Amino acid sequence: MKISFVSAGAAAGTGVAVAFAKSKHSAALSDYDVLSDGQISKAAKAADFTGKSGQSFDVYAPAGASTKRLHVMGAGARDDFDAETFGAKAVKALLMAGETMVTLHLDGMDLTPDDAARAALGGVLASYRFDNYRTKLTKDKKPSITTLKIAYDNPSKARASYANFYGPIGEGTCLARDLVSEPPNKLNPESYAARIKEMSKLGLKVEVIGEKKLTSLGMNAFVGVGLGSNFESKMVIMTWNGGKKGEKPACIIGKGVTFDAGGISLKPGNGMWDMKGDMGGSAAVVGAMHTLAARKAKANVIGIVGLVENMPDAGAQRPGDIVTSMSGQTIEVQNTDAEGRLVLCDVLHYARTKYKPKAMVNLATLTGAILVALGHEHAGLFSNNDEVAQQLLTASEESGEKLWRLPLTPGYDKMLDSKNADMKNIGGRLAGSITAAQFLQRFVGDTPWAHLDIAGAAWESGSSNPRNPAWASGFGARLLNRWVADNFEG
Repeated sequence: MKISFVSAGAAAGTGVAVAFAKSKHSAALSDYDVLSDGQISKAAKAADFTGKSGQSFDVYAPAGASTKRLHVMGAGARDDFDAETFGAKAVKALLMAGETMVTLHLDGMDLTPDDAARAALGGVLASYRFDNYRTKLTKDKKPSITTLKIAYDNPSKARASYANFYGPIGEGTCLARDLVSEPPNKLNPESYAARIKEMSKLGLKVEVIGEKKLTSLGMNAFVGVGLGSNFESKMVIMTWNGGKKGEKPACIIGKGVTFDAGGISLKPGNGMWDMKGDMGGSAAVVGAMHTLAARKAKANVIGIVGLVENMPDAGAQRPGDIVTSMSGQTIEVQNTDAEGRLVLCDVLHYARTKYKPKAMVNLATLTGAILVALGHEHAGLFSNNDEVAQQLLTASEESGEKLWRLPLTPGYDKMLDSKNADMKNIGGRLAGSITAAQFLQRFVGDTPWAHLDIAGAAWESGSSNPRNPAWASGFGARLLNRWVADNFEG
């Protein structure tokens, strides 16, 4: 979808979404009302339209206007108005309506250039579809909008805000959604690594490490997860040096299990098809690194993803196996379906010893237990550092990707103790999300660190958020970008 920013006078289009403030009409709506000799006011009254958020009505072929359709949306009270959500709702309402050009009027609403740019971002996110493998869609089942115009009082400033910040966010989020949506016969550790390698054209330095080197590094916990797969496990390192030379980086790390059958601890068959999305944490990291590079972020950031497929096979890791992690700590594998933490523990240790980062954040669709605790509304936040935790909570509010902090305490940590090794990879039925986080904490040392369990946020069927599609949300890409922008750029 093409995005453009125009003045109100250049805003004519085939379809128009117009803001309506709770206290008074927007400037654009008043203009249309004058042109139509009060037709819009009469239609609003007939529709019992008061301007509350969520209300809307349509006027077709309004008198005196060149547009063939006027779609009027309630914006609610000015203090509660969110431009990004408004843009998303407008596009969502018209996406399948046969309109090719939509103009969103934000002129005369006393909004900032960033607000106008965020409205465009909302429209981009709302227009996202993953139709790559659908060959029989009829025209009425396909999105029709090809151009979104944002009418705004200072279009040049809004255009710059979008180009320099919010446009790349949309690109990164949609990339993350694409990756999560890809079927597992198309996206495996090897093909995934190749796709990431292509991002070097953005200025990222991309390094792909295969199993031979992973084994030589002692990353036996990571490598063990993929022993039942026909595809070689990969660790991919993306480096963006946009900050001061020699300054310690921020490090973002993602779990990339491209398909999780559970290994020998096989998952139930019903719903297993969704396990193609068990690489949602890695997708968030890849999307964030795309955004940072595309907008030329003034920060040093390392993105690392552990890519693996967890399958049952004669060569697969068994429950009862004991592996030695890169840190030297031994792990009794009691459940091969608790595999994400085995991947992450080695990658976290590698990141902290290799790069000595200012802070590390890892993301993973790690536990079903986080769904029980938080549903789809929030991702779980666990941290060994209050400052990093607060930074992420602030970024959560600013990005709209919600987090909720949960505890890490010694009492939970004891649940991982094993009679046969330094630890086991599961803590029992209770507090599953917390014990998974406690497991990861054993590999981060004193590095400021946070773990985000995004199993409930990475995908869901039938999201009520107008910015999200019906399945993959791309959760985390926007959050990570905001965290870097707020805390690591000068």
